[in-house]
Amino acid sequence: MLKYAIRRILYMFPILLGITLVTFLLFNVAGGDPAVQMAGKYATEAEIEAIRKDLGTSGPLYVQFGNYIKQIVTFDFGRSWATKQEVTRMIFGEEFRTSPMLVSVSLTFPAFFITLVLAISIGLLLTFYRGGVLDKSIMVVCLGAISISSLVYILFLQYYLGYKLGLFPISGISYDWVDKWNYLALPIIIFVALSLGSNVLFFRTIFLDEVFQDYVRTARAKGLSNKVVMFRHVLRNALIPIITLVVIQIPFLITGTLLIESFFSLPGLGGLIYNAINNADFPVIKAMTFISAVLYMFFQLLSDILYAVVDPKVQLK
Repeated sequence: MLKYAIRRILYMFPILLGITLVTFLLFNVAGGDPAVQMAGKYATEAEIEAIRKDLGTSGPLYVQFGNYIKQIVTFDFGRSWATKQEVTRMIFGEEFRTSPMLVSVSLTFPAFFITLVLAISIGLLLTFYRGGVLDKSIMVVCLGAISISSLVYILFLQYYLGYKLGLFPISGISYDWVDKWNYLALPIIIFVALSLGSNVLFFRTIFLDEVFQDYVRTARAKGLSNKVVMFRHVLRNALIPIITLVVIQIPFLITGTLLIESFFSLPGLGGLIYNAINNADFPVIKAMTFISAVLYMFFQLLSDILYAVVDPKVQLK
């Protein structure tokens, strides 16, 4: 397993190089000259060249790409074109308590694990009562829930629970550890509402696949109760798809939820990415692209290792 992990880590370097190259070409070649776009249509060549020097895009492309690689290696992504702040500080904050990453994690991790616990519990319940009225009713509700646009959830719940009833703040954040959750409660509720339906259907399908396996019939033939079969056998053997869902989604949880953070004016990474895209802020975008790629590959490796831990039949080669 150690040899496999080392080999996978070594494979990451050429993949990261390819990702950085594609990102660089998309913004510096396909996207046009950023200095021309920022200068406006009536700018002189001297003004455009001055902007290029300020942005660090005045040299040849290979020199600019070399500087980009140097920034990645030193973890110094320069300054934002829009705000002139250091990109590293914009991502991680002046101090950890106020960092955008902590804001995003404080929103997404509790919401995701609440969703996970509810979805697994409901999925097991529907599998236990499969084909019945409860199963069919919840299936209809889940299908209806995933058919509704995420904007509808955000706007309706923000207006009704936040503005109309005044139960929660509808924008901003507090950096006090206790007061923070008053601001994050409604975004967490919306996150759960958005993702619960699809997760319930996903886990129900997984559990139903396991219920009809031979080992389940053998366990029942031994006289084990349905409750023991569901929790000790079905749930345990469904761990691989559960691990896949959980581990692969963690990188996206760290980088935040773009829509929810934007609508609630939360200073997290999702809002940071949204503003960077709107302002064509390439230093922020390339930093977040690189961090997202590293996180995704690391947790994909972690999921493969966990497969071998939970299932001895899985061999890593």
